[in-house]
Amino acid sequence: MKTGTALCLINGEWKAARSGETFSVKNPANGEVLATVPQLDRAQVEGTIAAAQAAFNGWRSYPARERARMLRSIGDKLIARREEFARLITLEQGKPLSESLGEVSYSANYLHWFSEEAVRAYGDIIPADSAAKRIFVLRQPIGVAAAITPWNFPIAMLARKLGAALAAGCTFIAKPAPETPLSALLLGELCQEAGLPAGVVNIITGDAAMIGEVIMASPIVRKVSFTGSTEVGKLLLRQSADTVKKLTLELGGNAPFIVMDDADLERAVSGAMFGKYRNAGQTCICVNRFLVHSSVAEDFTRRLVDQTRSLVVGSGLDEKTSVGPVINDAAKNKVIGLLNSAADEGVTFLLGEESRRATSRFISPCVLTGVTPAMRIWKEEIFGPVSTITTFNSDAEAISLANDTQYGLAAYLYSESLSRALNVAERLEFGMVGINDTAISAVQAPFGGVKQSGFGREGSKYGMDDYSVLQYLSVA
Repeated sequence: MKTGTALCLINGEWKAARSGETFSVKNPANGEVLATVPQLDRAQVEGTIAAAQAAFNGWRSYPARERARMLRSIGDKLIARREEFARLITLEQGKPLSESLGEVSYSANYLHWFSEEAVRAYGDIIPADSAAKRIFVLRQPIGVAAAITPWNFPIAMLARKLGAALAAGCTFIAKPAPETPLSALLLGELCQEAGLPAGVVNIITGDAAMIGEVIMASPIVRKVSFTGSTEVGKLLLRQSADTVKKLTLELGGNAPFIVMDDADLERAVSGAMFGKYRNAGQTCICVNRFLVHSSVAEDFTRRLVDQTRSLVVGSGLDEKTSVGPVINDAAKNKVIGLLNSAADEGVTFLLGEESRRATSRFISPCVLTGVTPAMRIWKEEIFGPVSTITTFNSDAEAISLANDTQYGLAAYLYSESLSRALNVAERLEFGMVGINDTAISAVQAPFGGVKQSGFGREGSKYGMDDYSVLQYLSVA
């Protein structure tokens, strides 16, 4: 796959849409068309599912060690072409090149991790009630698995799902986000180079609603993993009912960042900068609400404003850039709408008020104070480079404010008292909590949320659970 033209990977072959129809992939920084990709029709999607099903019995029968070898090979090839992948990610997604390089390495880590987990899909032998019987529990691959991946981490989210599925013995269909399909299709090339049999990995593009409908309606597809909005996640959950699919849903977030009165403020601000402004604030675990103890709020805010002012907004290909563009005009308009709503509701702009009038997708980082739970910007996921600050006066108030959201993906807490931090963290209604840490995503740790942030876990030793089923054998 080269920029300028692209095809879909279906049953080991590179295919165009039968109609010849395509859609354009554009650079969010300047609107330049990078490539066109196929707009597959319904029959081609159904054919992809059939190909994955045909490949399943052969793939599940491969020795785990052989599946592991192929997964490791994909990861090794990804590292060998790290610069090429990183540049492509920056072109289609917009993030700074340094972040794209980090994403590629992170993605390869998932492939390597699950190559090692493939040989550890252990079962059990359970004592029976009779000496004449034996009870065995086997871990079996669930079947054909499909993944619908987001645009903000186009390779990492794909690698995290693909690695677990292949390690478990499932065949795999990926539908990348229409904004960022090119890096996913390039990863398909690596799967072929690693020697994966035809039909084991398939990567398709086209109308998201149609593809999603076909996948969800198919009784062949037994597992779907989705990373994206809560609204779409709810739709998929409803659509899964008729075929009783197993789902992993990693949905929206509204992460609080709690700064206690005993926090190391230098460390807290450093963590805040990474947790808020990485990928222009467009990560599902991005800090959405800064909750700061009133006794340290002035000092923390001053430091945060000073650090934020030093950020450079621009093209991700410029090595000086620290904040790239938001992904598209809809994202830009949402951020501007939240800023205007906050202004109308009485917040104070300490930095970035000019972003309310942004005409391009480059949004200057903002710092707002006086934010309250009644405001729209408190309740919604911002997905942009906007810091909002709210103060509190007690641990109980901080916990109450943090939990005041329908979401429960990630939360952050800064305190120099471990016992205090653990006490507060255990009362936070979030699937992941970083204590004095915002770099919480790691291949060996279970990633996922609670409440309306979804369910299921990705990565870690638990990451293959949702691609597996337990089979009980009673032997007399």
